[in-house]
Amino acid sequence: MTAENKSKKAPVIAVLGTGSDVGKSIIATALCRFFANRGMRVAPYKAQNMSNNSGVTPEGLEMGRAQIVQAEAAGVPPHVDMNPILLKPTSDVGSQVVILGEAKENCLAGEYYKRKEQLFSTACEALNRLRKNNDLVVMEGAGSCAEVNLMEHDIVNLRMAEYAKAPVILVGDIHRGGIFAQLIGTLSCLSQEHQDMISGFVINRFRGDIELFRDGADWIEHITDKKVFGVMPWFNHFQIEAEDSVVIENPEKTIIKDNDNPSIAIIRIPHISNFTDFDPLISIKDINIHFLEKVQDLSSYKAAIIPGSKNTRFDLQWIKDTGWAEKLNAYFNNDGHILGICGGYQMLGQHVHDPDGLEGKPGTSEGLSLLPLETFLQSPKTTTLSKFSRQGVSGTGYEIHMGHSKVLNGEKLFDIHERNGKKFEGTDGCIMHNGRVIGTYMHGLFDSPDITRQWLSIIGLEDISVAETHGPAARDKAYDQLAEHFKKNIDIKAIQSLLNKD
Repeated sequence: MTAENKSKKAPVIAVLGTGSDVGKSIIATALCRFFANRGMRVAPYKAQNMSNNSGVTPEGLEMGRAQIVQAEAAGVPPHVDMNPILLKPTSDVGSQVVILGEAKENCLAGEYYKRKEQLFSTACEALNRLRKNNDLVVMEGAGSCAEVNLMEHDIVNLRMAEYAKAPVILVGDIHRGGIFAQLIGTLSCLSQEHQDMISGFVINRFRGDIELFRDGADWIEHITDKKVFGVMPWFNHFQIEAEDSVVIENPEKTIIKDNDNPSIAIIRIPHISNFTDFDPLISIKDINIHFLEKVQDLSSYKAAIIPGSKNTRFDLQWIKDTGWAEKLNAYFNNDGHILGICGGYQMLGQHVHDPDGLEGKPGTSEGLSLLPLETFLQSPKTTTLSKFSRQGVSGTGYEIHMGHSKVLNGEKLFDIHERNGKKFEGTDGCIMHNGRVIGTYMHGLFDSPDITRQWLSIIGLEDISVAETHGPAARDKAYDQLAEHFKKNIDIKAIQSLLNKD
Protein backbone atom coordinates (compact mmCIF):
# COMPACT_ATOMS: atom_id res chain seq x y z
CA MET A 1 0.00 0.00 0.00
CA THR A 2 1.42 3.42 -0.94
CA ALA A 3 1.87 6.27 1.57
CA GLU A 4 -0.83 8.21 -0.29
CA ASN A 5 -3.35 5.43 0.28
CA LYS A 6 -2.57 4.68 3.92
CA SER A 7 -5.07 7.27 5.12
CA LYS A 8 -7.83 5.74 2.99
CA LYS A 9 -9.92 2.76 3.94
CA ALA A 10 -9.48 -0.20 1.63
CA PRO A 11 -12.62 -1.28 -0.23
CA VAL A 12 -14.45 -4.37 0.99
CA ILE A 13 -16.27 -6.92 -1.13
CA ALA A 14 -18.65 -9.30 0.65
CA VAL A 15 -19.34 -12.90 -0.33
CA LEU A 16 -22.59 -14.07 1.27
CA GLY A 17 -24.58 -17.23 0.69
CA THR A 18 -28.04 -18.71 0.32
CA GLY A 19 -27.09 -21.35 2.90
CA SER A 20 -24.28 -23.29 4.52
CA ASP A 21 -21.76 -25.12 2.34
CA VAL A 22 -22.79 -23.39 -0.89
CA GLY A 23 -19.24 -22.29 -1.71
CA LYS A 24 -18.74 -18.93 0.02
CA SER A 25 -15.28 -19.91 1.27
CA ILE A 26 -14.20 -21.12 -2.17
CA ILE A 27 -15.34 -17.91 -3.89
CA ALA A 28 -13.68 -15.77 -1.21
CA THR A 29 -10.47 -17.78 -1.56
CA ALA A 30 -10.55 -17.35 -5.33
CA LEU A 31 -10.98 -13.58 -4.95
CA CYS A 32 -8.08 -13.42 -2.49
CA ARG A 33 -5.74 -15.22 -4.88
CA PHE A 34 -6.94 -13.43 -8.00
CA PHE A 35 -6.39 -9.92 -6.63
CA ALA A 36 -3.17 -10.89 -4.81
CA ASN A 37 -1.77 -12.15 -8.11
CA ARG A 38 -2.41 -8.68 -9.49
CA GLY A 39 -0.18 -7.03 -6.92
CA MET A 40 -2.79 -6.02 -4.35
CA ARG A 41 -2.34 -6.61 -0.63
CA VAL A 42 -5.49 -8.57 0.19
CA ALA A 43 -6.86 -9.60 3.57
CA PRO A 44 -9.65 -12.12 4.13
CA TYR A 45 -12.21 -11.40 6.85
CA LYS A 46 -15.02 -13.23 8.60
CA ALA A 47 -16.45 -11.48 11.64
CA GLN A 48 -17.68 -14.65 13.30
CA ASN A 49 -16.84 -18.21 12.40
CA MET A 50 -18.49 -21.28 13.91
CA SER A 51 -16.20 -24.23 13.37
CA ASN A 52 -14.00 -26.71 15.19
CA ASN A 53 -11.58 -26.49 12.28
CA SER A 54 -9.08 -23.93 13.56
CA GLY A 55 -5.41 -23.10 13.31
CA VAL A 56 -2.67 -20.98 14.88
CA THR A 57 -1.21 -17.65 13.77
CA PRO A 58 2.51 -16.78 13.89
CA GLU A 59 1.78 -14.99 17.18
CA GLY A 60 0.46 -18.22 18.70
CA LEU A 61 -3.21 -17.19 18.61
CA GLU A 62 -6.18 -19.22 17.37
CA MET A 63 -8.45 -18.52 14.39
CA GLY A 64 -10.61 -20.38 11.90
CA ARG A 65 -8.85 -22.52 9.29
CA ALA A 66 -10.97 -21.06 6.49
CA GLN A 67 -9.44 -17.62 6.95
CA ILE A 68 -5.96 -19.15 7.36
CA VAL A 69 -6.49 -20.80 3.98
CA GLN A 70 -7.65 -17.50 2.49
CA ALA A 71 -4.62 -15.72 3.97
CA GLU A 72 -2.41 -18.38 2.35
CA ALA A 73 -4.18 -17.72 -0.95
CA ALA A 74 -3.60 -13.98 -0.51
CA GLY A 75 0.07 -14.57 0.30
CA VAL A 76 -0.09 -12.85 3.70
CA PRO A 77 0.42 -14.15 7.26
CA PRO A 78 -2.83 -15.06 9.03
CA HIS A 79 -3.88 -12.63 11.75
CA VAL A 80 -6.74 -12.86 14.26
CA ASP A 81 -8.25 -9.64 12.88
CA MET A 82 -9.22 -11.78 9.89
CA ASN A 83 -11.47 -13.86 12.19
CA PRO A 84 -11.98 -11.89 15.39
CA ILE A 85 -14.68 -14.17 16.82
CA LEU A 86 -14.51 -17.96 16.62
CA LEU A 87 -17.17 -20.22 18.12
CA LYS A 88 -16.08 -23.82 18.67
CA PRO A 89 -19.17 -25.97 19.31
CA THR A 90 -18.90 -28.23 22.35
CA SER A 91 -22.53 -29.38 22.28
CA ASP A 92 -25.73 -28.78 20.31
CA VAL A 93 -26.39 -25.57 22.26
CA GLY A 94 -23.00 -24.47 23.59
CA SER A 95 -19.63 -23.28 22.29
CA GLN A 96 -16.22 -22.19 23.42
CA VAL A 97 -15.86 -18.50 22.55
CA VAL A 98 -12.49 -17.44 21.11
CA ILE A 99 -12.08 -13.65 20.84
CA LEU A 100 -9.11 -12.20 18.97
CA GLY A 101 -7.34 -15.51 19.20
CA GLU A 102 -7.84 -16.28 22.89
CA ALA A 103 -10.33 -18.71 24.41
CA LYS A 104 -12.48 -16.68 26.81
CA GLU A 105 -15.28 -18.92 28.02
CA ASN A 106 -17.80 -21.63 27.25
CA CYS A 107 -21.35 -20.36 26.95
CA LEU A 108 -24.80 -21.36 25.74
CA ALA A 109 -26.34 -19.82 22.65
CA GLY A 110 -28.74 -17.65 24.65
CA GLU A 111 -25.92 -16.22 26.75
CA TYR A 112 -23.87 -15.51 23.64
CA TYR A 113 -26.65 -13.55 21.94
CA LYS A 114 -26.82 -11.16 24.92
CA ARG A 115 -23.24 -10.10 24.12
CA LYS A 116 -23.69 -9.58 20.39
CA GLU A 117 -23.47 -5.77 20.48
CA GLN A 118 -20.16 -5.86 22.32
CA LEU A 119 -18.86 -8.51 19.93
CA PHE A 120 -20.06 -6.52 16.92
CA SER A 121 -17.90 -3.61 18.10
CA THR A 122 -14.91 -5.95 18.45
CA ALA A 123 -15.49 -7.27 14.92
CA CYS A 124 -15.83 -3.75 13.47
CA GLU A 125 -12.57 -2.64 15.09
CA ALA A 126 -10.77 -5.66 13.59
CA LEU A 127 -12.18 -4.86 10.15
CA ASN A 128 -11.08 -1.23 10.49
CA ARG A 129 -7.51 -2.33 11.19
CA LEU A 130 -7.52 -4.59 8.14
CA ARG A 131 -8.86 -1.81 5.93
CA LYS A 132 -6.12 0.52 7.14
CA ASN A 133 -3.29 -1.88 6.29
CA ASN A 134 -4.46 -3.49 3.05
CA ASP A 135 -5.62 -2.64 -0.46
CA LEU A 136 -8.70 -4.89 -0.38
CA VAL A 137 -10.64 -6.89 2.18
CA VAL A 138 -12.62 -9.94 1.05
CA MET A 139 -15.42 -10.48 3.56
CA GLU A 140 -17.10 -13.87 3.93
CA GLY A 141 -20.52 -14.37 5.46
CA ALA A 142 -21.83 -17.31 7.46
CA GLY A 143 -24.63 -19.74 6.63
CA SER A 144 -27.59 -18.07 4.95
CA CYS A 145 -27.73 -14.28 4.94
CA ALA A 146 -31.55 -14.49 5.08
CA GLU A 147 -32.22 -16.20 8.42
CA VAL A 148 -35.07 -13.89 9.40
CA ASN A 149 -35.20 -15.12 13.01
CA LEU A 150 -31.50 -14.31 13.52
CA MET A 151 -31.13 -11.04 11.60
CA GLU A 152 -31.70 -8.90 14.66
CA HIS A 153 -28.51 -10.33 16.15
CA ASP A 154 -26.52 -10.62 12.90
CA ILE A 155 -22.90 -9.53 13.12
CA VAL A 156 -21.44 -11.49 10.23
CA ASN A 157 -23.63 -11.11 7.14
CA LEU A 158 -25.60 -8.10 5.88
CA ARG A 159 -25.12 -5.97 8.98
CA MET A 160 -21.36 -6.25 8.68
CA ALA A 161 -21.48 -5.68 4.92
CA GLU A 162 -23.62 -2.60 5.58
CA TYR A 163 -21.10 -1.31 8.12
CA ALA A 164 -18.32 -1.72 5.55
CA LYS A 165 -20.46 -0.29 2.71
CA ALA A 166 -19.47 -3.44 0.82
CA PRO A 167 -21.10 -4.61 -2.40
CA VAL A 168 -22.43 -8.14 -1.93
CA ILE A 169 -21.98 -11.18 -4.15
CA LEU A 170 -24.63 -13.79 -3.31
CA VAL A 171 -23.50 -17.40 -3.84
CA GLY A 172 -25.92 -20.25 -4.52
CA ASP A 173 -25.25 -23.97 -5.01
CA ILE A 174 -26.90 -25.43 -8.10
CA HIS A 175 -25.72 -28.97 -7.26
CA ARG A 176 -28.10 -29.26 -4.32
CA GLY A 177 -31.00 -28.23 -6.57
CA GLY A 178 -33.50 -25.37 -6.48
CA ILE A 179 -31.05 -22.66 -7.52
CA PHE A 180 -33.84 -20.31 -8.65
CA ALA A 181 -35.65 -20.71 -5.34
CA GLN A 182 -32.35 -20.27 -3.47
CA LEU A 183 -31.60 -16.92 -5.06
CA ILE A 184 -35.09 -15.45 -5.45
CA GLY A 185 -36.19 -16.84 -2.08
CA THR A 186 -33.19 -15.28 -0.35
CA LEU A 187 -33.99 -11.89 -1.84
CA SER A 188 -37.65 -12.15 -0.86
CA CYS A 189 -36.70 -12.63 2.79
CA LEU A 190 -34.72 -9.38 2.83
CA SER A 191 -35.77 -5.79 3.28
CA GLN A 192 -35.55 -3.59 0.21
CA GLU A 193 -32.53 -1.88 1.74
CA HIS A 194 -30.71 -5.18 2.08
CA GLN A 195 -31.82 -6.35 -1.37
CA ASP A 196 -30.24 -3.24 -2.82
CA MET A 197 -26.88 -4.19 -1.26
CA ILE A 198 -26.71 -7.36 -3.36
CA SER A 199 -24.90 -6.57 -6.59
CA GLY A 200 -25.28 -9.94 -8.24
CA PHE A 201 -24.87 -13.69 -8.06
CA VAL A 202 -22.34 -16.46 -8.48
CA ILE A 203 -23.80 -19.90 -9.15
CA ASN A 204 -21.53 -22.61 -7.82
CA ARG A 205 -20.96 -26.34 -8.46
CA PHE A 206 -22.45 -26.67 -11.94
CA ARG A 207 -22.20 -30.01 -13.74
CA GLY A 208 -22.88 -30.64 -17.41
CA ASP A 209 -23.20 -28.41 -20.47
CA ILE A 210 -23.17 -24.83 -19.23
CA GLU A 211 -24.92 -23.64 -22.40
CA LEU A 212 -28.06 -25.38 -21.15
CA PHE A 213 -28.18 -22.91 -18.25
CA ARG A 214 -27.88 -19.69 -20.28
CA ASP A 215 -31.66 -19.22 -20.34
CA GLY A 216 -31.75 -19.80 -16.58
CA ALA A 217 -29.15 -17.10 -15.96
CA ASP A 218 -31.05 -14.71 -18.22
CA TRP A 219 -34.27 -15.41 -16.29
CA ILE A 220 -32.56 -14.67 -12.94
CA GLU A 221 -31.23 -11.37 -14.28
CA HIS A 222 -34.64 -10.44 -15.70
CA ILE A 223 -36.56 -11.23 -12.49
CA THR A 224 -34.07 -9.63 -10.10
CA ASP A 225 -32.54 -6.88 -12.23
CA LYS A 226 -29.19 -8.06 -10.85
CA LYS A 227 -26.25 -9.54 -12.69
CA VAL A 228 -25.24 -13.20 -12.73
CA PHE A 229 -21.48 -12.74 -12.53
CA GLY A 230 -20.90 -16.30 -13.67
CA VAL A 231 -21.38 -20.01 -13.16
CA MET A 232 -18.58 -21.99 -11.51
CA PRO A 233 -18.33 -25.55 -12.89
CA TRP A 234 -17.57 -28.38 -10.50
CA PHE A 235 -13.83 -28.98 -10.21
CA ASN A 236 -11.90 -32.08 -9.20
CA HIS A 237 -8.48 -31.44 -10.73
CA PHE A 238 -7.35 -29.59 -7.61
CA GLN A 239 -8.32 -29.55 -3.94
CA ILE A 240 -9.11 -26.66 -1.58
CA GLU A 241 -9.59 -27.22 2.15
CA ALA A 242 -13.23 -27.38 3.20
CA GLU A 243 -14.39 -25.07 5.98
CA ASP A 244 -17.07 -27.21 7.60
CA SER A 245 -17.18 -30.87 8.53
CA VAL A 246 -20.55 -31.08 6.74
CA VAL A 247 -18.51 -32.48 3.85
CA ILE A 248 -17.87 -35.64 5.88
CA GLU A 249 -21.24 -36.00 7.57
CA ASN A 250 -23.07 -39.34 7.66
CA PRO A 251 -20.43 -41.46 5.93
CA GLU A 252 -21.57 -44.95 5.01
CA LYS A 253 -19.92 -48.25 5.81
CA THR A 254 -17.17 -49.08 3.37
CA ILE A 255 -16.34 -52.45 1.83
CA ILE A 256 -12.71 -52.85 0.75
CA LYS A 257 -12.08 -55.09 -2.22
CA ASP A 258 -8.92 -57.11 -2.74
CA ASN A 259 -7.89 -55.01 -5.73
CA ASP A 260 -8.33 -51.67 -3.95
CA ASN A 261 -5.44 -49.41 -3.02
CA PRO A 262 -4.38 -49.68 0.63
CA SER A 263 -6.92 -47.91 2.83
CA ILE A 264 -6.76 -45.85 6.02
CA ALA A 265 -9.79 -45.38 8.29
CA ILE A 266 -10.59 -42.18 10.17
CA ILE A 267 -13.24 -42.50 12.89
CA ARG A 268 -15.78 -39.73 12.30
CA ILE A 269 -16.43 -38.78 15.95
CA PRO A 270 -19.31 -36.37 16.75
CA HIS A 271 -17.17 -33.34 17.66
CA ILE A 272 -14.40 -33.90 15.12
CA SER A 273 -11.98 -30.99 14.86
CA ASN A 274 -9.32 -30.13 12.30
CA PHE A 275 -10.45 -32.81 9.87
CA THR A 276 -8.37 -31.04 7.22
CA ASP A 277 -5.31 -32.57 8.93
CA PHE A 278 -5.93 -35.44 6.53
CA ASP A 279 -6.15 -33.53 3.25
CA PRO A 280 -2.49 -34.30 2.43
CA LEU A 281 -3.21 -38.02 2.85
CA ILE A 282 -6.33 -37.72 0.68
CA SER A 283 -4.21 -36.16 -2.05
CA ILE A 284 -1.96 -39.26 -2.30
CA LYS A 285 -3.38 -41.12 -5.27
CA ASP A 286 -2.28 -44.60 -4.18
CA ILE A 287 -4.10 -44.49 -0.83
CA ASN A 288 -7.82 -44.53 -0.04
CA ILE A 289 -8.99 -42.49 2.97
CA HIS A 290 -12.34 -43.45 4.49
CA PHE A 291 -14.16 -41.43 7.17
CA LEU A 292 -16.19 -44.00 9.12
CA GLU A 293 -19.08 -43.26 11.47
CA LYS A 294 -21.07 -46.48 11.43
CA VAL A 295 -19.27 -49.23 13.33
CA GLN A 296 -17.56 -51.81 11.15
CA ASP A 297 -14.68 -54.25 11.10
CA LEU A 298 -11.27 -52.59 10.63
CA SER A 299 -9.17 -55.61 9.69
CA SER A 300 -8.86 -54.58 6.02
CA TYR A 301 -7.34 -51.20 6.89
CA LYS A 302 -3.63 -50.42 7.09
CA ALA A 303 -4.26 -47.94 9.90
CA ALA A 304 -7.09 -46.43 11.93
CA ILE A 305 -6.98 -42.81 13.08
CA ILE A 306 -8.87 -41.15 15.93
CA PRO A 307 -8.85 -37.42 15.03
CA GLY A 308 -9.04 -34.30 17.16
CA SER A 309 -12.15 -33.56 19.19
CA LYS A 310 -13.69 -30.43 20.71
CA ASN A 311 -15.26 -32.55 23.45
CA THR A 312 -12.90 -35.41 24.25
CA ARG A 313 -14.85 -37.02 27.06
CA PHE A 314 -18.16 -36.95 25.15
CA ASP A 315 -16.59 -38.44 22.05
CA LEU A 316 -14.71 -41.03 24.10
CA GLN A 317 -18.01 -42.16 25.61
CA TRP A 318 -19.53 -42.22 22.10
CA ILE A 319 -16.72 -44.53 20.97
CA LYS A 320 -17.57 -46.87 23.85
CA ASP A 321 -21.35 -46.69 23.49
CA THR A 322 -21.39 -47.30 19.73
CA GLY A 323 -19.08 -50.32 19.84
CA TRP A 324 -16.07 -48.63 18.23
CA ALA A 325 -13.98 -49.34 21.34
CA GLU A 326 -14.40 -53.08 20.84
CA LYS A 327 -13.56 -52.81 17.15
CA LEU A 328 -10.45 -50.72 17.88
CA ASN A 329 -9.27 -53.19 20.53
CA ALA A 330 -9.87 -56.14 18.21
CA TYR A 331 -7.96 -54.31 15.47
CA PHE A 332 -5.07 -53.62 17.86
CA ASN A 333 -4.99 -57.26 19.01
CA ASN A 334 -4.83 -58.29 15.35
CA ASP A 335 -1.63 -56.23 14.82
CA GLY A 336 -3.42 -53.15 13.49
CA HIS A 337 -1.88 -49.65 13.58
CA ILE A 338 -3.71 -46.88 15.47
CA LEU A 339 -2.93 -43.16 15.47
CA GLY A 340 -4.54 -40.61 17.78
CA ILE A 341 -4.24 -36.87 17.15
CA CYS A 342 -4.92 -34.29 19.88
CA GLY A 343 -8.26 -35.38 21.39
CA GLY A 344 -7.74 -38.79 19.79
CA TYR A 345 -4.35 -38.97 21.52
CA GLN A 346 -6.00 -38.19 24.86
CA MET A 347 -8.56 -40.97 24.31
CA LEU A 348 -5.83 -43.55 23.75
CA GLY A 349 -4.56 -43.06 27.31
CA GLN A 350 -5.67 -44.52 30.60
CA HIS A 351 -7.79 -41.64 31.92
CA VAL A 352 -8.99 -38.18 30.94
CA HIS A 353 -9.43 -35.97 34.00
CA ASP A 354 -11.59 -32.83 33.87
CA PRO A 355 -11.57 -31.50 37.45
CA ASP A 356 -12.87 -28.03 36.51
CA GLY A 357 -15.59 -29.15 34.12
CA LEU A 358 -14.07 -27.51 31.05
CA GLU A 359 -16.01 -29.87 28.77
CA GLY A 360 -19.11 -30.29 30.90
CA LYS A 361 -19.66 -31.95 34.27
CA PRO A 362 -16.39 -32.31 36.24
CA GLY A 363 -15.09 -35.85 36.47
CA THR A 364 -12.83 -38.53 35.03
CA SER A 365 -13.34 -40.77 32.02
CA GLU A 366 -11.56 -44.07 31.54
CA GLY A 367 -9.61 -44.07 28.29
CA LEU A 368 -8.98 -46.84 25.77
CA SER A 369 -5.77 -47.78 27.63
CA LEU A 370 -3.72 -48.31 24.48
CA LEU A 371 -1.07 -45.78 25.59
CA PRO A 372 0.41 -45.28 29.09
CA LEU A 373 -0.66 -41.71 29.75
CA GLU A 374 -2.90 -39.62 31.97
CA THR A 375 -4.56 -36.49 30.58
CA PHE A 376 -5.61 -33.48 32.66
CA LEU A 377 -7.92 -30.93 30.99
CA GLN A 378 -6.91 -27.51 32.32
CA SER A 379 -6.73 -23.86 31.30
CA PRO A 380 -5.11 -21.99 29.67
CA LYS A 381 -5.32 -23.38 26.16
CA THR A 382 -2.08 -24.29 24.40
CA THR A 383 -1.86 -22.71 20.93
CA THR A 384 1.51 -23.00 19.18
CA LEU A 385 3.13 -23.24 15.80
CA SER A 386 5.76 -25.92 16.36
CA LYS A 387 8.83 -27.38 14.72
CA PHE A 388 9.63 -30.96 15.65
CA SER A 389 11.56 -34.02 14.57
CA ARG A 390 11.72 -37.78 14.95
CA GLN A 391 14.85 -39.80 14.27
CA GLY A 392 16.34 -36.99 12.21
CA VAL A 393 13.19 -36.33 10.18
CA SER A 394 11.83 -32.80 10.65
CA GLY A 395 8.32 -31.42 10.39
CA THR A 396 6.11 -28.48 11.28
CA GLY A 397 2.65 -28.44 12.81
CA TYR A 398 0.45 -26.68 15.31
CA GLU A 399 -0.98 -27.50 18.72
CA ILE A 400 -4.43 -26.48 19.99
CA HIS A 401 -5.47 -28.20 23.20
CA MET A 402 -6.63 -27.70 26.76
CA GLY A 403 -4.38 -29.21 29.42
CA HIS A 404 -1.61 -31.74 29.09
CA SER A 405 -0.90 -35.47 28.96
CA LYS A 406 1.64 -37.11 31.24
CA VAL A 407 3.36 -40.10 29.62
CA LEU A 408 3.97 -42.65 32.38
CA ASN A 409 6.42 -44.80 30.44
CA GLY A 410 7.19 -45.70 26.86
CA GLU A 411 8.89 -43.89 24.03
CA LYS A 412 8.27 -40.21 23.34
CA LEU A 413 7.27 -39.57 19.74
CA PHE A 414 8.66 -36.16 18.75
CA ASP A 415 11.37 -33.81 19.94
CA ILE A 416 10.07 -30.24 19.80
CA HIS A 417 12.65 -27.60 18.82
CA GLU A 418 10.61 -24.43 18.40
CA ARG A 419 7.27 -23.00 19.48
CA ASN A 420 5.86 -19.75 18.10
CA GLY A 421 9.22 -18.73 16.68
CA LYS A 422 11.17 -19.32 19.91
CA LYS A 423 13.60 -22.12 20.70
CA PHE A 424 12.05 -24.82 22.81
CA GLU A 425 13.31 -28.09 24.25
CA GLY A 426 10.62 -30.62 24.92
CA THR A 427 8.81 -33.66 23.62
CA ASP A 428 5.37 -34.54 22.33
CA GLY A 429 3.38 -37.70 22.03
CA CYS A 430 4.01 -41.36 22.63
CA ILE A 431 4.74 -44.41 20.47
CA MET A 432 4.29 -47.97 21.76
CA HIS A 433 3.93 -51.59 20.71
CA ASN A 434 6.60 -51.43 17.99
CA GLY A 435 4.99 -48.40 16.46
CA ARG A 436 1.50 -49.87 16.27
CA VAL A 437 -0.02 -47.26 18.61
CA ILE A 438 0.98 -43.61 18.25
CA GLY A 439 -0.41 -40.47 19.83
CA THR A 440 0.45 -36.81 19.28
CA TYR A 441 -0.92 -33.34 19.93
CA MET A 442 0.49 -32.18 16.58
CA HIS A 443 -2.08 -31.03 14.05
CA GLY A 444 -0.88 -30.63 10.47
CA LEU A 445 1.82 -33.27 10.81
CA PHE A 446 1.00 -34.67 7.34
CA ASP A 447 1.80 -31.28 5.79
CA SER A 448 5.47 -32.32 5.97
CA PRO A 449 6.33 -34.82 3.18
CA ASP A 450 9.14 -36.47 5.15
CA ILE A 451 6.98 -36.97 8.25
CA THR A 452 4.23 -38.42 6.04
CA ARG A 453 6.72 -40.85 4.48
CA GLN A 454 7.99 -41.80 7.94
CA TRP A 455 4.49 -42.62 9.21
CA LEU A 456 3.56 -44.51 6.05
CA SER A 457 6.71 -46.59 6.51
CA ILE A 458 5.73 -47.38 10.11
CA ILE A 459 2.35 -48.75 8.96
CA GLY A 460 3.94 -50.80 6.17
CA LEU A 461 3.37 -48.47 3.23
CA GLU A 462 6.97 -47.45 2.61
CA ASP A 463 6.54 -48.00 -1.14
CA ILE A 464 3.83 -45.31 -1.44
CA SER A 465 5.09 -42.24 -3.30
CA VAL A 466 4.68 -38.87 -1.56
CA ALA A 467 5.29 -35.87 -3.82
CA GLU A 468 7.37 -32.91 -2.71
CA THR A 469 4.43 -30.74 -3.82
CA HIS A 470 2.59 -31.94 -0.75
CA GLY A 471 0.92 -30.03 2.06
CA PRO A 472 1.58 -26.25 1.81
CA ALA A 473 3.23 -26.54 -1.61
CA ALA A 474 0.24 -28.44 -2.98
CA ARG A 475 -2.16 -25.90 -1.47
CA ASP A 476 -0.28 -23.00 -3.05
CA LYS A 477 -0.50 -24.62 -6.48
CA ALA A 478 -4.21 -25.26 -5.94
CA TYR A 479 -4.84 -21.58 -5.16
CA ASP A 480 -3.44 -20.62 -8.56
CA GLN A 481 -5.56 -23.29 -10.22
CA LEU A 482 -8.63 -22.00 -8.39
CA ALA A 483 -7.91 -18.42 -9.47
CA GLU A 484 -7.61 -19.54 -13.11
CA HIS A 485 -10.82 -21.57 -12.84
CA PHE A 486 -12.54 -18.50 -11.36
CA LYS A 487 -11.22 -16.11 -14.00
CA LYS A 488 -12.29 -18.45 -16.81
CA ASN A 489 -15.90 -18.67 -15.65
CA ILE A 490 -16.66 -15.39 -13.89
CA ASP A 491 -17.04 -11.86 -15.27
CA ILE A 492 -13.97 -10.42 -13.57
CA LYS A 493 -14.39 -6.93 -15.02
CA ALA A 494 -17.88 -6.68 -13.56
CA ILE A 495 -16.58 -7.69 -10.13
CA GLN A 496 -13.64 -5.30 -10.36
CA SER A 497 -16.07 -2.48 -11.19
CA LEU A 498 -17.75 -3.05 -7.81
CA LEU A 499 -14.57 -1.93 -6.07
CA ASN A 500 -14.68 1.45 -7.74
CA LYS A 501 -18.09 2.35 -6.36
CA ASP A 502 -18.38 4.55 -3.29
